[in-house]
Amino acid sequence: MSDRERARAIWAAGDFPRVARETIKDVGPALVAAAGVGPGQRVLDVAAGSGATSIPAALAGADVVASDITPELLDAGRAAALVAGVGLEWVEADAEALPFPDASFDVVLSSFGAMFAPHHQVVADELLRVVRPGGTIAMANWTPEGWVGQFFLTMLPFLPPPEPGALPPPAWGVEDHVRALFGDAVSAVGFERRMQVVDRFATPEALIAYYREHFGPTIMAYRSIADDPERIAALDAALLAFATRMNLAADGEPARYAFEYVIVVARRAAA
Repeated sequence: MSDRERARAIWAAGDFPRVARETIKDVGPALVAAAGVGPGQRVLDVAAGSGATSIPAALAGADVVASDITPELLDAGRAAALVAGVGLEWVEADAEALPFPDASFDVVLSSFGAMFAPHHQVVADELLRVVRPGGTIAMANWTPEGWVGQFFLTMLPFLPPPEPGALPPPAWGVEDHVRALFGDAVSAVGFERRMQVVDRFATPEALIAYYREHFGPTIMAYRSIADDPERIAALDAALLAFATRMNLAADGEPARYAFEYVIVVARRAAA
């Protein structure tokens, strides 16, 4: 299986549109606002998934292209856009090889998407290439120390090894790393830490059951050890310990979690 096919399989597994809708619904609109998206702008959403950021950008009046490597997510996005009453273009594309001309967008967005492509410098170069001089790149990225970064770290020993040269996705939540990736191709970079509160799960056990059923990376972690009962039990225990430790609620209250992320807003330097 190629790296591209593996990425598609991960994000097609389960029901990521549901996970995005039910746990991180506030992030897309927040990123659109931070980027200053508005009428008359041509906007690209990279690794758009099912449109959690693309659709708010279209609702803000922009001319939006939503790209993603996973056809199933694009299909879900088309259906969601129809319900929202907006039109936008949906394109199957790899964040490391975007099929768009140089300097063809006013704003390039990515919400928890481009960060999962393995080769960070390649992705950064592509984001810079397709945005016009003076245009905006805006990303929402998980931090290494935040809930999601630690969740992936918990699953890491149970996943197949990454491809050679791959960097960890949450590195995109580290300011120095992002500044190094963009370098002097940008005239300014801003970082703002934010939290998405998730309080829809009654218990840590309920949260883990939800991710095991619906979240592609967790599903694939279990599939990779499906023939090893001891490893399955170890992953069960590790995830439950993590969810219990990260629960912010008092005893007897419904579980409550704070998912930390960073909003990055960069301005491409003038030509």
